[in-house]
Amino acid sequence: MQLPAQPYEERLTAPRSWWLISFLIGVSCALILFPFGTLPMLGGLVGGTAVAAVVASSYGSLRIRVVGGSLIAGEAKVPVTALGDAEVLDAEEARAWRTYKADTRAFLLLRAYIPTALRVEVTDPQDPTPYLYLSTREPERLAEALRAARAATSPETAA
Repeated sequence: MQLPAQPYEERLTAPRSWWLISFLIGVSCALILFPFGTLPMLGGLVGGTAVAAVVASSYGSLRIRVVGGSLIAGEAKVPVTALGDAEVLDAEEARAWRTYKADTRAFLLLRAYIPTALRVEVTDPQDPTPYLYLSTREPERLAEALRAARAATSPETAA
């Protein structure tokens, strides 16, 4: 079994504007503590900014990886042999699959600040999940990595 030369990895980081919002949350905490003096105000600025930044960082820490014959998306780990065709979704089609086209049994890795996505069929008959919806900034590259990993793990290429 030959593994793909370049495994795919993407971190779904929060947009830059969220870091500005984190600072503004710190400023609002400082303003709330202003009547209590300078030291509590500085503590509110630092503490509020730090807490908001940790929240933004943790929300944007999800990763999508194709490595070792598996697709790892957040907490899910699916072998590429259990996956079917991948459909690249532009912003409008991704919105449709997040809303009225969505199946309640599907695995959705959503990040609202990422407009594009990839929809991958699940072909394993034992798995009730019909497809994986993955928010990604590079859906074409992820689809290509899945194709390469599937080709590398298929039985006919091992001979």
